[in-house]
Order: sequence, then structure tokens, then C-alpha cells
Amino acid sequence: MADWATISALATAGGTLVLAGATFASVRSANRAARAAERSLLAGLRPLLVRSRLEDAAQKVHFADDKWFLVPGGCGVAEAAEGAVYFVMALRNVGSGIAVLHGWQFYPGRLTGSDQRPTPLDGLELEPK
Repeated sequence: MADWATISALATAGGTLVLAGATFASVRSANRAARAAERSLLAGLRPLLVRSRLEDAAQKVHFADDKWFLVPGGCGVAEAAEGAVYFVMALRNVGSGIAVLHGWQFYPGRLTGSDQRPTPLDGLELEPK
């Protein structure tokens, strides 16, 4: 006759062993990903956003107020509507890593190399408090 207490204890032990193996594999995978991220940070690999090429496919862009634009490669779209001004630009990430566009400045005239100034970051909160 089967001793159910022994069988249930062995089943519990087997399940615990399987969970321990899965936890070990998960932690090991996370450590590998963290090391890869650290190596790329130490190597100074950064994302770099540039204008997309003219031969790139057009992209559909959606705004939260249900406004849609079709932006051809290498181009941009600007539209002023009641209560909003929409700016859309086709960009390409040529660097490594995930690029985040944190702002946009509009200059109404053409800028030469001597006129361009970097965007001031005063008051920009980079990390949440």
C-alpha cells in the first residue's frame, strides 16, 4: 500500500528542485545581460539620431488627439491647428542602444554652423525623484 505522506513529500521536494533550477537559470541570464550593458556603457557606445535617407519608406505617425501624418524618408512635416502645433521628422538611429528624443527646438530661419548652439538642459529632469 502506498504511503501518501511520503509520496507528497517527494513530489514537493521535486517541485522545489525544479523551481530552484529555474531561478538559477534566470539569475544567470540577468547577470549576463547586466554585464553586456555595463560593457557597452564603459565602451562609450551611444545612440545617434540622424535624418533618415530619402529612399527610406514613409512612416505613419499618430498623435494622442487622433491626428495622423505620413512622413516620407528624409523629410519632416509641420502643421498648425487650433490648439496644437505638430512637428514630425523622419529619423534614423545609426548608433548603438535605444535613442530617446528629449526635446525639439524650432528656428524659423536657416542656421549656419556658427549659429548652432547646443540645447540648454537647465531645468530638465533627467532622473525621476
